[in-house]
Amino acid sequence: MSLTTQPRASAVVIGNFDGVHRGHQSVLAALGRIANERNLTPTLLTFDPHPAVTLGRTAPALLTRLQRKIELVRRFCPGIVIAVRQFTRAFSEQTPGEFVERVLLGELHAKAVMVGANFRFGRARAGGLDELNSFGRALGFDLLAEVLIDDEHGALSSTRVRKLIASGDIDGASQLLGRLHMVSARVEHGHKRGRTIGFPTCNLAGTDELLPADGVYAVLVDRITNGVARALGQGVANLGVRPTIQGDGQRLLEVHLFNFEEELYGEELRVHFAERLRDEQRFTSLDELKAQIARDSERARQTLATRTPPPDGDGAWG
Repeated sequence: MSLTTQPRASAVVIGNFDGVHRGHQSVLAALGRIANERNLTPTLLTFDPHPAVTLGRTAPALLTRLQRKIELVRRFCPGIVIAVRQFTRAFSEQTPGEFVERVLLGELHAKAVMVGANFRFGRARAGGLDELNSFGRALGFDLLAEVLIDDEHGALSSTRVRKLIASGDIDGASQLLGRLHMVSARVEHGHKRGRTIGFPTCNLAGTDELLPADGVYAVLVDRITNGVARALGQGVANLGVRPTIQGDGQRLLEVHLFNFEEELYGEELRVHFAERLRDEQRFTSLDELKAQIARDSERARQTLATRTPPPDGDGAWG
């Protein structure tokens, strides 16, 4: 099935769904129920790149790459069709009516449309809920409200998740996501200084997703082969500028995998942040650094001791 078209009558939810957090998961569950009750195909309409990029604004930090988002959406709404619409300047210039007739009806054959309370669409964001409801009454589809969930701190949102991750609050972010936050990147050659102190590391580059605050973390690591992630191992990661080792001040993510000696250069890994162990700090000698890494590793082993790949992870850590 193409990711850009839907031949059957559908129940469509529209949104970015970055992070696919517990609020999104609730919406996807509701979409699945409605589609089943009405004999419609559940469909997510999402956009790539983020509309802000096309419109020359600063896009929010990315929580999940497109392929990861697709993977998670399908996990929480089996059988869903995912329509990824390229958000071009020409696409943004459609009137609200053109968007409804060309995309919602012409491409997706929508009979039910689910959006958030602040949804805007069409040129200059001219359309809103009232306009969409009017189109629905005239053209034969129902407008449905998203099923939102919240907690004592307010509505669950991608913005809240980003703030927690950026501050290093991995536990808080995990609670909103319903899983561990992860980033994906390729292993590149480094200076191999970790080997000299007995803790070889994978130096990871090309990360698109939001990195947490600098520090040391207990992590779970997947290897991605031909687009499929499988659990590789557990480890400890340092994120920061390595103040003890003289360098160029570049921010790096380095992962030491426990009981692992295989070369991984050029491989794509997923790093799931399980617990923040401490701030990054400067040590007076490499021996002092080595001793601290040993303590960090032991604490990470204890933290991760009971972790196993989840049953819905298809052999990956999450």
